[in-house]
Formats: sequence, C-alpha cells, structure tokens
Amino acid sequence: MNKSLAFSFWLLALGTLPVAVQGQRLLTLDSCRAMALRNNKQLSIARVKQDVAANLRRSARTKYLPHVSAVGTYMHTTEPISLLSTDQQTTISHLGTGLVSSPSFQADMAMAGKVLGNAGPVLSMLGLSAEEIQALGSKVQQLPETLKNGLDGFGQRIVDAFDTDTRNVWAGSIMLTQPVFMGGSIVALNRLADLNEQLSANSADARQQAVIYATDKAYWQVVSLRHKQRLAQAYLDLVKKLDENVNKMIKEGVATRSDGLSVDVRVNEAEMALTRVNDGLVLSRMLLCQTIGLPVNETVTLPEEEAQNVAAVVVEPQLDVERAMELRPELRQLQTMTDMSRQATNILKAGNLPMVALTGGYSISNPNVLNGFQKNFRGFWNVGLLVRVPIWNWGDVMYKVRASKGATTMLTLELAEAREKIELQATQTAYQLEEANKRLTLAQSSVTRADENLRTANLGFAEGVIAPTTVMEAQTAWLQAKSQQIDAEIDVRLSQVNLRKAMGTLGIED
Repeated sequence: MNKSLAFSFWLLALGTLPVAVQGQRLLTLDSCRAMALRNNKQLSIARVKQDVAANLRRSARTKYLPHVSAVGTYMHTTEPISLLSTDQQTTISHLGTGLVSSPSFQADMAMAGKVLGNAGPVLSMLGLSAEEIQALGSKVQQLPETLKNGLDGFGQRIVDAFDTDTRNVWAGSIMLTQPVFMGGSIVALNRLADLNEQLSANSADARQQAVIYATDKAYWQVVSLRHKQRLAQAYLDLVKKLDENVNKMIKEGVATRSDGLSVDVRVNEAEMALTRVNDGLVLSRMLLCQTIGLPVNETVTLPEEEAQNVAAVVVEPQLDVERAMELRPELRQLQTMTDMSRQATNILKAGNLPMVALTGGYSISNPNVLNGFQKNFRGFWNVGLLVRVPIWNWGDVMYKVRASKGATTMLTLELAEAREKIELQATQTAYQLEEANKRLTLAQSSVTRADENLRTANLGFAEGVIAPTTVMEAQTAWLQAKSQQIDAEIDVRLSQVNLRKAMGTLGIED
C-alpha cells in the first residue's frame, strides 16, 4: 500500500515536470492580463500621471493657507542721500561766523564797548576794582570769538546729524500673506485640481482596458492558431493516408495515375497550409510575449491550446446602455474635461473681480530712521490689508472668458457625440455576440455532419465503391467545417470581450 502511494506521488510529480524540463511556461488568461498590466509602459506612465495629479491637488490646497516669505537686499550707491543742500550745510556749520560778521552784531558790540567804557566810574562806585573792570572789558571783547566758535560747532553737529551715509544700505523683511477673497480663483483652482486627478484616474482606467483588450486578442489568436495547427496536422495525416492507399491501388491496377497525382497535390497543399499555420503561431506567440513583457523567444503554453472546446459558455448578451455610459472611461474623461473647462472659465472670470488679502510681517534695515539716522540694524512689525480692484483692461478678460466658454461648448458637443457612438457600439457588439453564438451552433452542426460524411466516404473508399476524389471532397468539407468551428469558438470569445469593453466592464467583471 505504501509503495502504491509513493508510486502515485511520483507520477503526480512527473506530471508537472515537462513544463520545467522543456523550458515552457504555463500561462492562463488571468496571469497574462496581470503580467501585461504590470509590464505595460504606457500604463506605468498613466500611474505616474496620477501621482503628478495628486501632487498638483495638494499644491492647490496650499493656496487657502497663509504664505510666509523672507526677503533680504543690499544696495551700494556712489552718492549718499542728502537732506540738506550744500548751501544749507555751509550756512548751518558757520552759524557763529555769520552772526559775528553781521553788521548788526558789530554795531551792538561797539555800543556795548561804549556803554562799558562810560560805566567805568559807576562800576568803581559799586565796589569793583580796576582789575575786575578790566577783566570784564576783556570778556566783552572776547564775546564775538566765543559766540563764533560755539555756534559754528553747534551748526557742524547739526550738519553731521543730517549726514545719512546711505551708500551701503541693508534691508530685510519677513512677510505673511493670507488670501481673503481672490475672486473665486482659489476655489476654482482646487476644483480644477480635483478634476485633473479624476481625469488621470479615468485615463489610467482607459489604458488598463486597452491593455487587457490587446492581451485577450493576442491570447485567443494563439489559441486559435494552435487549434488550426492541430487541425492542419490532422488533415495532413488524412491526405497522407489516402495517398498511401491510392498508391497501393495504383500498383494493383484499381486506380489511375491521375488519381494519384490529385492526391499528391492535396498533400502538398496540406503541407503548405501547415507551414503557414506554424509560422503564424510562432509570430502570434511572439506578439503575446511582447504584450505581457516576456522575451519574444520565450516558450509559453496556454491551457486552452489542448482543450477540445475553447468556446465560453454561451450567455445571452445583457445590454445596459445607461450602465455603459457610467462605466466607460472615455465618457468619464470627456465629462471631466468639460467640467475642467468650466472651472478654467471661473478662474478667468476672477480677473474682473476684486482681490483682498491680509499682510503682516517684520522689516529691518541698516541704516534705519526709527530714531534719527542710525547706522545699525533696527526693525518694526507691520500689518496691513491689500485690496486690488481691476478698473480697465480693454476687454482682455472678457475675450478670454468667451474663448473658454467656446472650448466648453466644443467639449460638450464632443461628449454628446461620444454618447451616441458608444450607444451604437454597445448595441452593435451585443448583436455581434448573438450572431457569434448562432454561428457557433451552426458550425457545431456542420462538424457533426462533416464527421459523418467523412466516415461514410472512408468506408465506401475502403470497400471500393467510392472514388478517391469523393474522399478528398469529404476531407475538404471536414477541414472547412472544423476550421469554421474554431473560428466560431474564437469569435464567441472575442465577441464577449468586445461587449465587455463596450460596456466598460472589461477587467472589472471578468
């Protein structure tokens, strides 16, 4: 009993060995789809576009928030800013000189000297000594010089205080700006960013369905040619066997040389047909490998290649046009583009509306004027309100808004046209699936009749009551019936794929 189990397990292991030994890879339709979706470059680009759109949406959200910026400047000039003219500087710096040299001051000083000279006796009577009176006279004589030096120095200090020395100016500020009302442009920009993200997602869905559709076509093309290869080989075996029998009959004198030549021609035709199918199968496998991201010389096998019947279960098509309108990514793309065009119009309209923003920050400069002119860094806080009201732009915004509305109208018309075409496409694919189901039923009936006809012809030929040409006609009819059955089976598969693509459910309900 244990030996029997071990032998069974060994046989089971050997059953999986040929795929590895022969270097072949068994791939189902689902695995081919998954590999194609994973390796398709355009689909990868669509995913990157989705990431780009998501980042743009996040960027648009920041427009609602306050923005902080810092600015620093340095400026060197060849000449400083002067608040006093040269004449004013000269006058102020020589205040004492101008006062002392004025005629009125000279007259006053002469008068004071006379008064002091006449007041000598009076001062002596008041108890002042001659030395004190002489010292007082000396001070009066020194008064112009004292006033001159004192006022000139004071004036020079004033001139120096007004010296700005602004040849090297340093300034900086930190500014905060909070939008309050931007004419609705920020709201429209955020809606536009959301729609752009939806557009990227719809584009990725459309690309995904296109990849799945191309993969399915390549997959069933390989299956079709593989079955036709088996059919061509079976037909070649039939005509070769007939050729052997006819040659024997020619030797026995019961068939003519003409019969033998006719069969030889059929053998050559069968060999050429098999060669064409083999070449087509090789090319189809290359296309499938390229589609799913494998090397083109990779050897792959499909489960349906060896199946006797590759047709799917016959299901009556369920046509739901409204659902197709909701699911088709192409329509969703056009609808999103139409909505984006409307939001673009709203952004342009904001150009004719007032804009309000709050500002605040801190500014610093060197030199500064916060306490006179000082050559050091000092700053101050500030807050303000910025209002921008457009008054006249020669109709620039109006023309742009009209152009944007025209673009929206064109997209609306394209959307309506696309809806009509998709409705027609869905109806046509449903009808094509019904026709494919009917052709499959008829092809199966034809194969049954062709099998019986070929069996009868072979029996009659073996008994010598039917000519070789009749057998060849039966073989040809059998070949055509089998080929039509393969075409009908593949047509059913592809028609189902076409219907799911037209309904927008390809890759969703599979």
